[in-house]
Amino acid sequence: MTQQHTSRAFPRTAGLLSALVLTVGLAACDRADDRTAGQKVDAAVEKTESAAANAREEASKAAASVENRVDDMTITASVNAGLAKDPVLSAVKIDVDTKSGVVTLTGPAPTPDAKDRATTIAQNVKGVAGVNNNLQVGAS
Repeated sequence: MTQQHTSRAFPRTAGLLSALVLTVGLAACDRADDRTAGQKVDAAVEKTESAAANAREEASKAAASVENRVDDMTITASVNAGLAKDPVLSAVKIDVDTKSGVVTLTGPAPTPDAKDRATTIAQNVKGVAGVNNNLQVGAS
């Protein structure tokens, strides 16, 4: 019976000894940090709130970027539609690019009047901040 009692006590003693070593080790690791538990919790909450604020800011920037791209795409489509309605300009291939509301027109223009009309069509589209007319008169 003594041997059986000893064999049961050994695992329990080893477990208790392991727990004691872990506790002492954790206590030693915590010595450098003299903050109270409440201060540690407050610091963790502050860090989490800061990370959340940064995430909200990044999400807001991403949403604004998407919104700008959608607006630019809408402007480009509207300018293309306006050019397609013009009897002279619809016959030529004009590239329309929009960035931050500024429209750039590239390609040929049959006449100086047609080039000016392309600028007017682009300027009359809602949301256009400016027009860079790079159309080349007489180019085919």
